[in-house]
Amino acid sequence: MKKLTLPPTFDQIRETHDAIHSFIHKTPVITCSQLDNISGAHLFFKCENFQKIGAFKMRGASSAALRLTPEEKKAGLATHSSGNHAQAVALSAKLMGIPAHIVMPDVSPTIKVNATKGYGANVYFCENNQQAREDTLAEIQEKTGAAFIHPYDDYNVIAGQATAAKELLETISGLDAVIAPIGGGGLMSGTALSTKHLSSETKIYGAEPEEVDDAFRSFTSGKLQKNTTINTIADGLRTNLSEKTFGIIKSHVDDIFTVSEQAIMEAMMLIYERMKIVIEPSSAVPFAAILANPQIFRGKRIGIIISGGNVDLPKIFS
Repeated sequence: MKKLTLPPTFDQIRETHDAIHSFIHKTPVITCSQLDNISGAHLFFKCENFQKIGAFKMRGASSAALRLTPEEKKAGLATHSSGNHAQAVALSAKLMGIPAHIVMPDVSPTIKVNATKGYGANVYFCENNQQAREDTLAEIQEKTGAAFIHPYDDYNVIAGQATAAKELLETISGLDAVIAPIGGGGLMSGTALSTKHLSSETKIYGAEPEEVDDAFRSFTSGKLQKNTTINTIADGLRTNLSEKTFGIIKSHVDDIFTVSEQAIMEAMMLIYERMKIVIEPSSAVPFAAILANPQIFRGKRIGIIISGGNVDLPKIFS
């Protein structure tokens, strides 16, 4: 596959899906009559918590890695991440038989550090700030020549993330809306691109915590905004949009909802209790948005992207 320098077309998303087939699971779409009754809507959960490494990130990481030249692949993959993307890059490298060099903040959850190491990656710790991440990664790249796989600001990554919604819409027809969580915007961008092609009448919504609402403020103002805090339980959504992801979102997304921390916890617990599946807090944000906006979603058929299931259990339930 060729590297992408523009937002992926649907033909390129289809090509990506074929290429990463052996790197990912085709995750199930699950329904729950109890949550339908509670929400007043017909809900279809695309369960990326059952994806390899437990999150949708495996799609984007493998998409970008497979587009590297043979010379780039020899030097291995590199990234900075405290969680799911770290594991996705590590496993992609393992499956390709090449090295992985992962920079992780020194406060990263032990369970995610151990999982990343378990895939054979070399892990390097840094202070818990963006500058330290970037500086440490630059040092590692200079020493190893490894190729940087960005978590979301990369059209090659976005093409991979788009395959989750592609699978959803090819499995379930007649959806009135699709909703996904927004952090850096890679999943939301990909979801929007696939939905616009496969089901042009379907509304496209994003959801994020009130505490980290850069996407909502960017969408409403038309200009890229930054978060002022990262004080949310939804640790996967603490990142800011990039120029690439914001460009796709403002062109294709119909609306973005924000929800409180209490609403996220309540939605998460409902899914645990009624569906009997493990999801991470970020995954509960779209369902929380549906519950908070019954006038929009009542009676509708809604596809929900469950982004992942990697939970730091001691922290959540302490």
